[in-house]
Amino acid sequence: MTEIKGFQLGTIGALTLSVVSSVSIVICNKALMSSLHFIFATTLTSWHLLVTFCSLHVALTMNFFEHKPIDFQTAIGFGVLNGISIGLLNLSLGFNSVGFYQMTKLAIIPCTVLLETLFLTKTFSKSIKLSLAILLVGVGIATITDLQLNMLGSCLSFLAVVTTCVAQIMTNTIQKKYKISSTQLLYQSCLYQAVTLLIPGPFLDRLLTGKSVFSFEYTPRVVVFIVLSCLISISVNFSTFLVIGKTSPVTYQVLGHLKTCLVLAFGYCLLQDPFSWRNILGILVALVGMILYSYYCTQEKQAKPEEPSSQNQQKEAESDPLLRVESGTTKLIDIPLSRGTAWEADKDLRA
Repeated sequence: MTEIKGFQLGTIGALTLSVVSSVSIVICNKALMSSLHFIFATTLTSWHLLVTFCSLHVALTMNFFEHKPIDFQTAIGFGVLNGISIGLLNLSLGFNSVGFYQMTKLAIIPCTVLLETLFLTKTFSKSIKLSLAILLVGVGIATITDLQLNMLGSCLSFLAVVTTCVAQIMTNTIQKKYKISSTQLLYQSCLYQAVTLLIPGPFLDRLLTGKSVFSFEYTPRVVVFIVLSCLISISVNFSTFLVIGKTSPVTYQVLGHLKTCLVLAFGYCLLQDPFSWRNILGILVALVGMILYSYYCTQEKQAKPEEPSSQNQQKEAESDPLLRVESGTTKLIDIPLSRGTAWEADKDLRA
């Protein structure tokens, strides 16, 4: 029972860290991109990941976590796939209308459910599916305005959805297969993610914005916001891997839509962004879907036999340094960290 409570507290902490850090980085990046006109999202994401890797390397040398190697092909393949998914999301936003891009983000949940059902034989109850449908309808009402279609943009969106779903499913399965913590997986993969984005980043940004990151005027204020964004990204990257590892890719996407609603609300309250009754209605419907999803997930977990669950969590706690931290059996700490971004300030930047 003690292990279960510790696991639940750790999950709540991971969800809270993910929400707070993601909303913070969106606000920071919105100021950076909208007010200071630094609109080079792909390059900025690669800097986020480089800072994340450096921070983790320092933490490793200080023995904050244990290095646990995994198969080289798995690490590099996973890292490159994550980098490609981020680049495709940025391209999707660049070649589509904002409304169609929001549809792309909404498609990630049903695609993840489909892939997990087909390839991982995971089952989702009708109640879970209904709550997810309500959530998606609500977010759609709140965020989708225009739907302008084009062949290139549609192909990029399709590839972005598939690669994002596969990358998030791999985040969960790799942690469980190799019995490694989110910190250990992030440390071994984020450098490959960074390199995947760092090399083509300036060219993608020039393609999307028509401007060069090398000719941008880096004033002290811009540099301060870039540094702040990179520091927040450490927490964002870490919490992304942590949430997916502790819950599931679908739950992470549900959390992502909660962030979208919070960003809309904060944008209205703090930045005086335009807000309509349609936004309010959509947010309320989405919140109903999130509440139902949380309720049905809790009910289904409670309906499962407690003994095997307790034993599994105890085994994970023995082999995973992160879980040992959360159950209070060691004083080791993990360093907070992020993952992905989009081309415009209103997108939930993940890296």
